[in-house]
Amino acid sequence: MSQSIDHYNVDTLAQELATIQQTGSKRIALLGSRHVPITHQNLIEMMTYALVLSGNRMITSGATGTNSAAIKGAMRADPNLLTVILPQSLERQPHESRQQLEKVMHLVENASKDHMSLAEASYLCNKEIVSRCQQLICFAFHDSGILLQTCKDAEEQRKVVTLFYFD
Repeated sequence: MSQSIDHYNVDTLAQELATIQQTGSKRIALLGSRHVPITHQNLIEMMTYALVLSGNRMITSGATGTNSAAIKGAMRADPNLLTVILPQSLERQPHESRQQLEKVMHLVENASKDHMSLAEASYLCNKEIVSRCQQLICFAFHDSGILLQTCKDAEEQRKVVTLFYFD
C-alpha cells in the first residue's frame, strides 16, 4: 500500500527542518492571549529571555499577558533584539502597557488604524508581524479566533508555527 505525500507537507517539513538546523539568529514572532495566569507569564518571559540570549530577534505586539511577558524577557536579555509592533497608536494602548512600551527601542505604531476596532487592527498587526518573522510561537485558547487565524495564515506562508494551548 503506497501513501501519497502532498507537496505542501513536504515543503512544510523541509522548512521546519531548515529552521531547526539554522545555527544563526532567527526572527521569531511571539504572540498570545491577554488572559494568561502569572505562572504562564513567568514561563513565557523566561523562554523569551533564553531565545534572545541565544541571539534571536523577537517580534511581538504590545498587549498585556503573553506579549507583555515576551517584552519583559527580551528587554532583560537585549533590548536591541526586540521589535514591538502595535495594532494602533501608543495612545490607544492601555495605561499599564504604555509604561512598558515607552522603554522599547524598536517600537512601531500604527496610528493609521486608530479608527478601526481593536480586533480588526490586531488582525492586521499580527499579519505584519508574521510577514517579518521566520517562526511564530503562539499561546492561545481554543476559542482565540484572531490568534488561531494568525497561525493559519503563518502556516500558509510556510512559516514554522508552534502553537501552545492554555486550555
